[in-house]
Parts: sequence; structure tokens; C-alpha cells
Amino acid sequence: MNQLLFSTSWWVPFYGLIGALLTLPWALGFIRRTGPRPAAYFNILTTFLGLIHSVLIFQFIWNDAPEALTITWFTAADWELSFALDISPVSIGASVLITGLSLLAQIYALGYMEKDWSLARFFALMGFFEAALSGLAISDSLFLSYALLEVLTLSTYLLVGFWYAQPLVVTAARDAFLTKRVGDLLLLMGVVALANLAGSLNYQDLYEWAQTAELSPLTSALLGLGLIAGPAGKCAQFPLHLWLDEAMEGPNPASVLRNSMVVAGGAYVLYKIEPILALSPVALTALTIMGAVTAIGATLVSLAQIDIKRALAHSTSAYMGLVFLAMGEQQGGVALMLLLTHAVAKALLFMSSGSIIYTTSSQDLTEMGGLWSRMPATTTAFVVGAAGMVTLLPLGSFWAMLSWADGLVAVSPWLLWVLVLVNGLTALNLTRVFRLIFWGEPQQKTRRAAEVPWPMALPMVSLTIITLLVPVMLQQWYLLPTWESVNITVLSCLLVSTAFGVTVGATIHLHKAWSRSRILAWRMIQDLFGYDFYVDKLYKITIVAIVSLLSKISAWSDRYLVDGLVNLVGFAAIFSGQSLKYSVSGQSQGYMLTILVGVSLLGFFISWSLGLLDNLPF
Repeated sequence: MNQLLFSTSWWVPFYGLIGALLTLPWALGFIRRTGPRPAAYFNILTTFLGLIHSVLIFQFIWNDAPEALTITWFTAADWELSFALDISPVSIGASVLITGLSLLAQIYALGYMEKDWSLARFFALMGFFEAALSGLAISDSLFLSYALLEVLTLSTYLLVGFWYAQPLVVTAARDAFLTKRVGDLLLLMGVVALANLAGSLNYQDLYEWAQTAELSPLTSALLGLGLIAGPAGKCAQFPLHLWLDEAMEGPNPASVLRNSMVVAGGAYVLYKIEPILALSPVALTALTIMGAVTAIGATLVSLAQIDIKRALAHSTSAYMGLVFLAMGEQQGGVALMLLLTHAVAKALLFMSSGSIIYTTSSQDLTEMGGLWSRMPATTTAFVVGAAGMVTLLPLGSFWAMLSWADGLVAVSPWLLWVLVLVNGLTALNLTRVFRLIFWGEPQQKTRRAAEVPWPMALPMVSLTIITLLVPVMLQQWYLLPTWESVNITVLSCLLVSTAFGVTVGATIHLHKAWSRSRILAWRMIQDLFGYDFYVDKLYKITIVAIVSLLSKISAWSDRYLVDGLVNLVGFAAIFSGQSLKYSVSGQSQGYMLTILVGVSLLGFFISWSLGLLDNLPF
């Protein structure tokens, strides 16, 4: 039985793929009489089977050393195409988390999108999402990881553009796809260069190569920057961070997975290539700077958002920035712990926000208020999810950030203040959002609000319980630090930052109209944060303007130079042909004389150009 589980572990990603394929008859309109719900049931069933299978494998290999499983796909002569898979507690644990959150998100989507005419198409895309993420979790090959990241990019494009009849949705899907493609292209360059340098793209072979590799500083820097570009795009890190904000135009159940697991996929690849990145101090420094800038900047931007999903999405970028910081300081284990705790808490927050959007038909925070007594399950979910995001004892993020901060104190003490600042501002932002939604007087769209139906309430309540049990899981996995090893100074700083953020968020004046301040300086700060430091406008006047100028130059040269030259040759041929028709005599000796003279002149010109006439006596 144990050997059977090990040998079939590569099947886990295929459950989501099979579920997606089973939904296609409904998604393509071949089956209409039953409605689209059977397609959803098939996908939920296959995801449940994938969860059970991954849980059984996880229990089987928990105390075992990591093993590699090679699947040979194609063999011809001396050439073999195979995929290397990593069967370890980390990879299978990630599969359990992916399939578990995917199952809860799909059940949640069954209620959230019950009246949507393309429910089957949505579940098909969710199945592809799950399959790509599960494959990425167990991949032991950089080539396979890159291919699966491309699948995630395509899935993001299709899910963000799910409601394609809306122009804003189409624009958001396009921008998200193109932004990710920039990072993917640079990553592809790094993958090709690494394949040439190391001779293999399997992670185990790359680790052995990295131990003895001797690269020039320029080569290692370019290689490292190329390899981190792809994860930076997936994790919405500066300067490739704008897509996650626009991706909130997609359905909320997809946002549950995107903000909890999809963004973590890029960070997971970063964790897998950590030994290669260690070859380049420039790449590690870039990770640290990128993570710090994104963590602080995205947290500040989230404070000025009045859209509930965007206020939470920017905090996703900020926490991925903390993960990049940890990877830049080579704290890979701490980064994984932070990814786990953040994924569970952020998925719960987006389920709670989706319930609010479903009930009020609005995402505007200024149109809400007084929902705590009308939606108790949703309120509890938001409170638990928010508490799981910050350093609030004893929830999971408290231990993850404490371990993260302890590691930074020993390596780079100044980075501790980045974590303290981000933690405090996140607590302030979540408290602000809670007050606008659940506290105060009911508004027009919240007076008759009721709790969501059971297909949405069941996964939300289940994930609330799981979030509360994360510390117990960490204790069972021996990931919690002992109290003797805790740095009291670090602990105090984190707790004080949380208390400060909650206190300020609970006491600041929040006007429902969210009117802009009359004070010019304060209004400029509001606009600076609200418009994401005007990064999009900066792109328009620099990169977009340059590309547009080059496109116009290329179009002009193509129209007037290339086409002009081709048209000139054609016109010359037509003119010469039209001219020659008037010299036609009908006498064959005249034609032969013309050909003879032409060939003679051509032969003379060739001989003269080759210098064959230089030795002649005349």
C-alpha cells in the first residue's frame, strides 16, 4: 500500500485536470438540458479525490527523506524526455494545501456563482488552476516549473477575463497577461542560459552544479536577475506589481486561490532555486531591495483603497514582499512558513469579502456599515482572517513572523523594522476595513443584508476553524520555536506594532463619503497612495511612450522605406515591360542580337570586376 501511494503520487495534479476535462461538455454547450451544475459536481468530486490522495501520501512520507521520482514520457534512440518529481513532506504538504483550498473555493463558488450562465466554464478554469499549482508543488525540474508557470499565466488571463462582456475586465485581463509575460520572458532567458551552463535543469543536478560552479560576476548577476524576474511577476512585486490590482475584476472565488496560492507559486519556485541564487550577491541584493520596496509601498497603498478587494490585494503584494526579503537573506524555511500561514488567512479574508460583495452587490467600502449583527459568520471569518495575518498570539502568522524576525536580527537587524512597519500598517488597514464594513450605522445597501447561503457559509466556517488550528498543526510538525529561544525584544516590537496599528485603526476618523482633505499636503498624500505612487502614469510617459515611438518609427519605415523600395522595383519592372512592347519587331535575328549583346556586356562586366582583364595586352 505504501509503495502504491508513492508510485502514484504523480497522479495528484491530474485530478484537477480530469475534473476540468469532465466539465468541457457543459462548458462548450454540448450538454444544456441539465444545466451547468453537474459540471461543478464533477470538478468538486475530482478535487476531493485529489485531496484524499495527497493526504494519504503526506502521512506516508512524513518521517521519510525526500525522494525523486522520474517519469519517462518519450524515448527515441539515445534521446529521452522525462520529468523529475520531488516527493517530500514539503512538496506533498503544498499539494495538500492547494487541493484543500481549491476544494473549499469550488464549494464556495457553487453558491457565489449559482446564477452565472458560464458556471461550467469557470469550474473548468479552476480545474486547470489546481492542476498547474499541484504540478508546480511536486516539480523537481526547472523546465517543468517554468512550463507550469506559463499555464498559471494563461489561467490567470482566462479567469480575470471571465466576464469578457465588460470592457474593463478585458483590459484588466490583457494587462495582467502582458505584465506577467515580461517576467516570464526574462525567466526563460535565465532557464536557457542555466541549461547551457549546468547541462541539466533538474533541481538536484543544479544543486550539485552550484556547489562547484565558477561564474564571472557579470554572468552570475545576469543569470540571477533573469531567474528572479519570473517569480517577481507572479508574486506582483515592484515593478511588475500592477496586474494584481486589476486582476480583482475577476470572480471572487478565483481571487481566493489567486491571492492565497497562485502568487505563492512564484515564491515557491524562488525557494527551489535558492542555491543557484546564492551564486550571485547581486541577485540576493535585488531580492532584498525588491521585497522591502514592495512590502512597504504596497502596505501604504492599501491604506488609501476604498475597494474591499483591492485593499486586500495590495496586502498580498506586501506579504509576498516579506517572502522575497526572507529569500534575499537566505531564510528559505521561514519563507515557506510565512507562505503557509498567509495563504490560509488570506483565503479566509477573500471568502469573507466575497460574502459581503454577494450580499450587498457592492465592493465600495463607503457604501457599507453595520453588518456585524446581520452577518455573524462573515464577521467572524473576517476577524479570524485578519488576526491570522498579523502577529497576534497564538495564530499562525505570529509564529511565522517571529521566526522571520529572529532570523533577520542575526543577519540584517535593520530589516526587522521593515517587518514591524508592515505588520503595524497591515493591522491598521484591516482594522480600518473592519470598521467601514461591520461597524457603524447601516447604509442603504446593508440595511437588509442577510447571511450567505450554506454553500458559501460552509467553506468559510470550515476555513475559519482551520485558521484557528494552524498553530496546532505547526506544533505537530515541530515548527514552533521554544519559548527559551524567543527573542524578547523582537517579540515586544511585533506585539507593540500590532497593538499600535489596531489602536490607530480603531480611533481615526473615517468619513463615509471619504471626501478628500482640504489641506493640500494631506490631499497629495492621499492621491499618492490611492493611485499607487503614480507608477502606471510613470510607465505611460516612459516605457509605453518609448515603445509607442519605436512602433511609429517602425510603421513609417515599413510604409515609406520598405514598401517604397518594393513598389519602386515593381514600378520599374512594369515601366520597362511597357516600354519594351513598343520595340517588338517580330524578327528573331533581332531578338538573338539583343540577347547576345546583353550576355556579352554582362560577361565583360563580371570579368572586369574579377580582374580577369588586367593581363590583356591592350
